[in-house]
Amino acid sequence: MGKEDKKDYSNMITGPTFFKMVMFSIPVILSGVLQLLFNAADIIVVGKFAGDESLAAVGSTSALINLFTNVFIGLSVGSNVIIAHFIGAGDKERVSRTVHTSIVLSIVSGIFLAIFGFLFANPVLKLMGSPDNVIGLATLYLKIYFMGMPALLIYNFGSAMMRAIGDTKRPLYFLTTSGVLNVILNMILVICFSLGVAGVAIATVVSEYLSAIFILWFLVRKSDVLKLEFKNLRIDKYVLLKIIQIGFPAGLQGTIFSLSNVVIQSAVNSFGSNVVAGNSATMNIEGFVYMAMNAIYQTSLTFVGQNYGAGKKKRVLKCTLQCELIVIIVGLIFGTTGSIFSTELLHIYSDSAAVIAAGKIRCMYILPIYFLCGCMEVMVGSLRAIGQSVIPMITSMIGACALRLVWIATVFQFRRTTGMLYISYPISWIVTLMAHIAFFIYFYKKIPEERQANTQVA
Repeated sequence: MGKEDKKDYSNMITGPTFFKMVMFSIPVILSGVLQLLFNAADIIVVGKFAGDESLAAVGSTSALINLFTNVFIGLSVGSNVIIAHFIGAGDKERVSRTVHTSIVLSIVSGIFLAIFGFLFANPVLKLMGSPDNVIGLATLYLKIYFMGMPALLIYNFGSAMMRAIGDTKRPLYFLTTSGVLNVILNMILVICFSLGVAGVAIATVVSEYLSAIFILWFLVRKSDVLKLEFKNLRIDKYVLLKIIQIGFPAGLQGTIFSLSNVVIQSAVNSFGSNVVAGNSATMNIEGFVYMAMNAIYQTSLTFVGQNYGAGKKKRVLKCTLQCELIVIIVGLIFGTTGSIFSTELLHIYSDSAAVIAAGKIRCMYILPIYFLCGCMEVMVGSLRAIGQSVIPMITSMIGACALRLVWIATVFQFRRTTGMLYISYPISWIVTLMAHIAFFIYFYKKIPEERQANTQVA
């Protein structure tokens, strides 16, 4: 690599790591929090100005959206890890190939999702048992929302590639600008034009396309390894295979998690629209905690990935342990704050006493110990960063998803309360975290003590 590239990228594989990881993760945390603030604006505006049924309609679609999109967004994780490996190994040419392959993959995947989501939104909502007074509005929201899938995936792939070289600030700037536009359009379309859920969806789609334009504009203007040239847009079979090896299991894991959440959402739906609305509001609050911790997961992907690519075994373990410490701190701060101020936060979403009471139950069971989920995510990130993506997928399928489904089919049936439903989350986190730790220790021991920079993905 040239002098400029070395200056930009080598600091992850040399020198102290803790402060660098904190500085890397702060813009990612802010990006996640801002993204959820803008999403919260959707829910707040629709809840305040379109009613609780509209609130339930928008909120109840999140699990379904994740179910449809996680496989493809997971592929962006593959791009992040592969670029980190190639950066650590000093392979500039393959970094460029990964950039162009990833952009093509994001566009094709986005178009597919847009068509699929538009056609199958209503049938899947029916399978979920969405309440009759909600399903029509939820279908409308989803059909419009999925028109933004190409833009959503371009932004996700682009920002993942930028994180892989240590650039976490520009995605934050792009997201901030598009998010402000989202809020403004929400106000205009919902309050001024009374478009309800349709207005919220339109605002979201427009802002997503703006963020995608920013990403493409930035990549085209770059002069280093991430430079995008439209004439070179093509699929590199070798790179695509590597992205799929890491990204597809990651995406499938997310989809399976979403499937278990869809089942839980179906169980929540059985308690009526007040509980659905309260659950939706609390899930939005939880999202802030999760996104803050997910930033540390993104940090582990990049730092562990670059050091693995550079053949620095001890730094792989060092980065993993320090990420775990950071995620515990972040999870406790955000989770405890959300739990203490749960009533005040829920009032932002709804003035209904029944909705707030339902939301507080979920807060009580999940927020104080949400850091366990973050610990689990960091272990997954480190496993993927060293090339092991199938194992955490299988472990999560068994330890988290299957356990939750079994819980709902057995324990929950004997005591059908929302508390008994929500407690399945922390139980599954603990079981899965222990398994991930055991597998990380096993695969870490297999990394040679001294080796040359490695571009091969296990």
